[in-house]
Amino acid sequence: MRWSQTLIPTMKETPEGAEIPSHVLMLRAGMIHQLMAGAYTYLPLGYRALRKAEQIIRQEMDKAGAVEVHMPALTPIQLWEQTGRVEAFGDVLIKFDVRRQGKKVPMALGPTHEEIVTDLVKKFVSSYRQLPLTLYQIQTKFRNEERPRFGVLRTSEFLMKDAYSFDSTVEGLNANYDRMYAAYCTIFRRCGVDYLAVEAESGPIGGDASHEFMAIADNGEDSVLYDPKSGYAANQERAETGKRTVAKSTVEPKPLTKLHTPGVGSIEAVSKFLKCKPHQMLKTLIYTADDKPLAVLIRGDHEANENKIRRAVGAKKLALADAALVEAITGAPVGFAGPVGLKQPVPIWADDDVAGMANMIIGANEADQHYVGANLERDFQVEKFADLRNATAGDPSPRSDGKLELRHAIEIGHVFKLGTKYSEAMGAKFLDDKEQQHTIIMGCYGIGVNRILASLIETKSDANGVVWPMSIAPYEVIVSSVNAADAEVSAAADKLYGELQAAGVDTLYDDRDQRPGVKFKDADLIGIPLRVVVGGRGLKEGNLELKWRTKEAPEMIPLAGAAEAIAKLVAGERDRYR
Repeated sequence: MRWSQTLIPTMKETPEGAEIPSHVLMLRAGMIHQLMAGAYTYLPLGYRALRKAEQIIRQEMDKAGAVEVHMPALTPIQLWEQTGRVEAFGDVLIKFDVRRQGKKVPMALGPTHEEIVTDLVKKFVSSYRQLPLTLYQIQTKFRNEERPRFGVLRTSEFLMKDAYSFDSTVEGLNANYDRMYAAYCTIFRRCGVDYLAVEAESGPIGGDASHEFMAIADNGEDSVLYDPKSGYAANQERAETGKRTVAKSTVEPKPLTKLHTPGVGSIEAVSKFLKCKPHQMLKTLIYTADDKPLAVLIRGDHEANENKIRRAVGAKKLALADAALVEAITGAPVGFAGPVGLKQPVPIWADDDVAGMANMIIGANEADQHYVGANLERDFQVEKFADLRNATAGDPSPRSDGKLELRHAIEIGHVFKLGTKYSEAMGAKFLDDKEQQHTIIMGCYGIGVNRILASLIETKSDANGVVWPMSIAPYEVIVSSVNAADAEVSAAADKLYGELQAAGVDTLYDDRDQRPGVKFKDADLIGIPLRVVVGGRGLKEGNLELKWRTKEAPEMIPLAGAAEAIAKLVAGERDRYR
């Protein structure tokens, strides 16, 4: 492709509103254009890279035995109601009515496709002989993102590869899960992404086991706990800690004293008002576990982990109590709850670290009042201690005698063992060899295709621009003519461009009549792996200049046979991503 015949609107300056490298560089390199918050047009360079990532995904999914389909993004709301996910997704699910034949028809745009694919399989799969089956698609998804930001990392419309496995046995599910896990490792390696597979929570998807594939990046919105010693890794929602030895405090207990704390209900506000540290405070959180109230105590500088709480108390559903229930149980508005003097008796659970606290600052179950000098056993009792908080850097590893490290990351893929959550809700059954009916067992496997591009740029770019791997670069080679108005230069560049195309090298020809410095800066900005310069003294001496994007210095090669030599270099680089 000739630069003069395509659309590559590069920018010199950082666009307004772009906050992180991937967003800045995708805009500056002319890969995307924002239509509105959370929605982007992919321009030719960005779209070519996206399609190359798709192709790698297709190749590996096909090798793993998955079969491609294409399902509608427009879906009937009834399918989501069958599984209870209208409520689970909340405002994230884009819902609307259309009028058909004078009637309102409620619909939703698919944020994912478990319901749709389960409905499909329910209609066509009825026997164990038709299983196992894995279906996948690469399809646009829609989610009403409350705060779209960070370019294509957080949008309302995005491209996802989603796959779904259907099995007759748990052993079959496990085998499919392992195949997909291995395929993901290959996909991300071939795309050039440095990834980490971490244990994860399933969230609104559901299921009982899952892993996320993360690209470690300073600007990532996810937090990963990692133990370099054992290789253990988990996202913060899932991360366990090793056994925390919490010694009972030997500090002399102070008297329990009530203090007036007008209008300060948060940990930060109380700490500032009382001139204390958050770790001296105790948070009392009121939850409903399967609709029954429960109090949870967490040290003030820690965050409650609702998935751990749900598992610890054995609940299927956990939610923070609303303001009315909090006031009914504590006698106070939100922000002033404490374990001393609750108006209604409820079970009290505490995180393990609470056992080592003394002379705590707690809410007094009265508006604008706190207690200081609160102590376990003397002032309140705990029903049970457990690991109920988010793991943090420095916590003991659950797999070795090492410590956990906290890293920021971008989620690029997720695999789930769904079990029968959706097939049970939607009546997807099969008959075994004895004509007995069973529920189909499912798995789910997603990749954020847009996020592959963004995570690569976020982690592999430099001060000059994008640094693409050969496997998904929009073009493999860029031919830059120096002094395009010179007939000899133009003829040599045209000839080389034609020969590279004939040799199967994906080539961008910068045929613009621009100064060499402008062309070279643009070539670095858009990140094409290999730049070939035609013109100047090199051409007069019968040579061409080659410069790899990742190397400082260029090298010279003879013009005679250059296309063949360049094709061999490109083939060698391609092999790194096979």
